[in-house]
Amino acid sequence: MLMIQDKGGKRLNKYLADSGFCSRREADRLIAAGKVLVDGRLGVLGDRVLPGMRVEVAGKVLSGESPRVYLALNKPVGIVCTADQREPLNVVDYIGYPARIYPVGRLDKESGGLLLLTSDGEIVNRILRAAGGHEKEYLVVVDKALSPDFLKAMAEGVEILGRRTLPCRIQQLTVNSFRLVLVQGMNRQIRRMCEALGYRVRSLKRVRIMNITLEGLEPGEWRHLTQAEVEEMLRLSDAGRTTPGPR
Repeated sequence: MLMIQDKGGKRLNKYLADSGFCSRREADRLIAAGKVLVDGRLGVLGDRVLPGMRVEVAGKVLSGESPRVYLALNKPVGIVCTADQREPLNVVDYIGYPARIYPVGRLDKESGGLLLLTSDGEIVNRILRAAGGHEKEYLVVVDKALSPDFLKAMAEGVEILGRRTLPCRIQQLTVNSFRLVLVQGMNRQIRRMCEALGYRVRSLKRVRIMNITLEGLEPGEWRHLTQAEVEEMLRLSDAGRTTPGPR
């Protein structure tokens, strides 16, 4: 199949992401699966979209640009971080926002707290890059008193899923609760770390992602990020720098 060779325009996967339809990674999957049409033909990876071209996904014509939406949600326990409507408790239907949005990363069903949602497919991958060192801060309650060995092991790294977690910052708050700042996001990481050390998580709440905090949001409430918050978040995402947390 002939690919568009003109070096002007915008790459097809970026066009889909900029339209707010999906992330760039999901755009690559849709293109590879033959679900994207460019001027009536099947789009292919590497295509470029020039002004005036018609791009369709599942019968929907995309504009290539849409207002960027950035939301902060205090996710209640029980809501699932997916846009898949086959999941009755999916977070997108829970919010009911009038534009297409999707969650940035995951927060497991049993956990609550800060979740970012956006229509900006570019920011999703930038925030999720573990190498960027983007901080995420949590408040955790476990089932028994914390020991010095537990605190030391959590800070230095714990063997889970066949590898050692990166060093992190931990601050004891009460006999059995602590604040934790991570710069990676392995599947159910905190719960697995605690279990590996003989502890079980009773409650887990995320309170910060980079410069965005949970402050002022009750469970189930959401708000638009301010322009200043978005600009700082984008700056941190580009720079791979972290924001201050507990010492």
